[in-house]
Amino acid sequence: MRSALAHLAPLVLLAGCGGEPPRPAAPPPCAPEPPAAVAKPSSEPAAVAASAAAPTVVAGLTALETELVGKHGEAQRPRIKRGLAQVASLWRAEDGEFATFVREQFLSDPAAVDATFARLEGLMEQLEGHLHEMGRALRFPTDTDTGPLFPVDPLLAGYEPAAHLYEDLFKSRIAFVALLNFPLSDLATKNAEGEGWSRRRWAEERLTGRFAVRIPGEIAQDIARANTEGDLYISDYNIWMHHLVNEKGFGAQGAERRPGAPSGEPSERLFPAGLRLISHWNLRDELKADYGDPRGLEKQRTIVQVMERIVTQTIPAAVIDDPRVDWNPFTNEVRLAPAADVEPSAPKRAPITTVSASPEPFVRYQKLLTSFRASRRADPYSPIANTAIKRRFELGREIGEDRVRALFLEILGSGTIPKVAAEIERRLGRKLGPQDLWYAGFKARGGKTEAELDAITRKKYPDAKAFAADIPRILVALGFPKDQAKTIAERIVVDPSRGAGHAMEPRRRGDKARLRTRIEKDGMNYKGYNIAVHELGHNVEQVLSLYDVDHTLLAGVPNNAFTEALAFTFQARDLELLGLQKTTAESERDRVLGELWAAWEIAGVALVETDVWHWLYEHPDATAEELGKATVTIAKKYWNQYYAPHLGSPDSALLAIYSHAISTPLYLPDYPLGHLIAFQIEEHVRKQGKLGPEFERMAKYGSVLPDLWMKHAAGEAISAGPLLRAAEKALGGKP
Repeated sequence: MRSALAHLAPLVLLAGCGGEPPRPAAPPPCAPEPPAAVAKPSSEPAAVAASAAAPTVVAGLTALETELVGKHGEAQRPRIKRGLAQVASLWRAEDGEFATFVREQFLSDPAAVDATFARLEGLMEQLEGHLHEMGRALRFPTDTDTGPLFPVDPLLAGYEPAAHLYEDLFKSRIAFVALLNFPLSDLATKNAEGEGWSRRRWAEERLTGRFAVRIPGEIAQDIARANTEGDLYISDYNIWMHHLVNEKGFGAQGAERRPGAPSGEPSERLFPAGLRLISHWNLRDELKADYGDPRGLEKQRTIVQVMERIVTQTIPAAVIDDPRVDWNPFTNEVRLAPAADVEPSAPKRAPITTVSASPEPFVRYQKLLTSFRASRRADPYSPIANTAIKRRFELGREIGEDRVRALFLEILGSGTIPKVAAEIERRLGRKLGPQDLWYAGFKARGGKTEAELDAITRKKYPDAKAFAADIPRILVALGFPKDQAKTIAERIVVDPSRGAGHAMEPRRRGDKARLRTRIEKDGMNYKGYNIAVHELGHNVEQVLSLYDVDHTLLAGVPNNAFTEALAFTFQARDLELLGLQKTTAESERDRVLGELWAAWEIAGVALVETDVWHWLYEHPDATAEELGKATVTIAKKYWNQYYAPHLGSPDSALLAIYSHAISTPLYLPDYPLGHLIAFQIEEHVRKQGKLGPEFERMAKYGSVLPDLWMKHAAGEAISAGPLLRAAEKALGGKP
C-alpha cells in the first residue's frame, strides 16, 4: 500500500495511503459519535496561511552563484544554479542565513557527494521505517480484530508519529542539504528526460521528492486525523442483512404493508441471520455472489436500494450496525426486530423500546468535508501542486489528470461496451439493471456456489495462522522458486482485520509486511479469502520492492495503481490456488471481457470522485448537505451519460457508493488505472509462462516513472488500447 508512495512520503498524509487502504474500527458503542456540526470555513488557505507559507525572498542569488562557481569551478555551475533555486524556493527567514548555509553545505567533490547521498538514503530508511512501525502499533487495535476497543483507541489511531518528520527535516536544514546537492524535477522534465536517467539519478530524484512540498506538521497531523476519522466512520458502517425485509413490507409482523402490496402476503427475510456487511465492500461482493442464487435478483435489487439510501443519506440512522432494527429499504420503514431474530453477536448497546426512521444527517459528507478542509490548508505550502487534486495526480501518481481522465473516457465511450452489455444480457436472459454494474458472470467459480466456496475456505483457513502457514505453498503454485517463496513468506504477518482488509508494507529492511483480511468466528469465508489473496499480492510486491531493489529510495512501485495491478494478478488466480479452475480458451475469453467490464464500472466511479473534489474547490464554504446533494448530481450525470443506456434506471446515484471516497479520499482513480496496467501485465505474463519470475522482475524495478516502469515490465506505456482490442477479439470482432 504506502510503498507505492515511498518516494513522496509526506503526501501519504495529504491524500491517504496506497494499496488497499487500512480501515480502522469505529469508536466503541459507549461513546457514539454525534453528527458533526457544520462549521463555515475561514478563508485561511487563501490569505493568512499563504503569507505564512511564502518563502523569504533570497537576495543576491546571482552574486552567490558567481562566488560558488569561483570556488568549485565552472563545471559545477549547472548544479550550483539548480541547487540555489531549489533551496531558495522553500527557505524561510527562521531557517537562518542563506548564504552561510549554502557555502558550508554545497558539495562538489564526487566522493563527498556519493557519501552524503548514501548517508541520507540509509537514514531516511531508518527514520521513515521506525516511525511507520510506531504508527502501525498505534493503529493495531483499530486495524485488527484482536480484542475489544477502548475509548482511547480511536485517539491513538488518529495520532501520526511521522506528521512532523518532514517539517523537522526542514527546520534542521537536512532537507535543504538534499535540495542543494541533488536534483528535483517537475513532471514535464521527468517525462522528457527520465527514460535516460540512471538508477542512481532516479534514487536522487526520490530523495529530493520527499521535500517537494513543505507542509507544517500541525497541518499534516490535521490531515492524518481527518483521514482517520473517515476510516473510523466507514469501518463501523455495517448493514445487518437478515434485518432487511423485502418489498412486501412488514406484513409478517402485523404492521402496515407498503401501498399496493397484496393483502395476506407475508414479508420475507432474504438474507441469513448473522450476515453483517460493511459498506460498500461487502455489500458489493454479496451482490456479485448472488448471481448464483435462485432468488439472487431480489437480493441484488435490495442491496442496490440500500446503496442508494446510503449515497443520498436517506438511510435511517437507526439501522446502521444495529440488528435490533428491521428495515424495508424500499419504503424506508423501520420496526423493532423481534427479540428472537436479534443475533447474539449484536453490538452491546443501551436497550431501546422505540425506533425512528430519521435519516443519517449527512454524516457521510461531513467526513469528506473535514478531509477536504484539512487538505486545503496544505495548498499554500505546495507551490508546485497547489491543490490536493494536483498533489495526488502530479506528485503522487506522476500522471497528469488530463491524461488519466482521457484514459477513463476512452473506456467509458468505447463502442465495445454495448457489445459486452449485449453479451451479458444474452447470458442472463433479461434486460440489465443497475445491479449488473457488478456483473460477476465472467469470473469462473469452479462450478461452485458461494456457499460451497465458503465451506471450502472456512475449512482450509479457520484462522489467520492457517492462511499464513499456507503462503509458501501459494507462492510456489504461482511460480515462485521454493526458497524464494519461503523467504517472502517469512517477511509477511497475517492479522484478522476489523474492516474489509488491507495490506501494510514495511518501510525498512528488517521489518515485515502485514496482511489483514476479515475472518469470521467460523473461519475465513470466500469473500475474505478472495481479499486475502489480493492483499497477498500487495505484500509480495512490498517485500520484493524493498528487499530486492538496488536503492531503498526506490522501494515500491510508481504509484498505487501499480501495486493494485500487481495485486489483481494474484487475485485473478484465487480459484486456481484452491485447485478449482484451469485456464481454457473460454475462461480466457471471459477474463478479458470481465476486465473491461470492471474497468468500465470503476472508471465512472473515479471520475465522480474527482469531479466532487473539483466541486469542493469551487464551493469551499459548502455545508455537508450541499456537498451531498452535489455528489448525487455529479453521480447522476455520469450515470445518465454512460451507464443508463445499458443498465437503465436513469438518475441512479450508485456511482457514489464507494467508501474509499470517505475513508481514503482521491484514491479511486488508482483502480481503473490498475485494471489497465494489470491487463497489460497479464498479457505479458501469459506470453512468458509463470507469474512468479515475471512478478519478481517487475516488482524489484522499483519506484520510477509510471511509463518507464511499464515499458520495462510489459513493453509499452500505459494504454487502454490492449484491453479494448483484446475485448473486441474476444467478442468475435477484429483483433
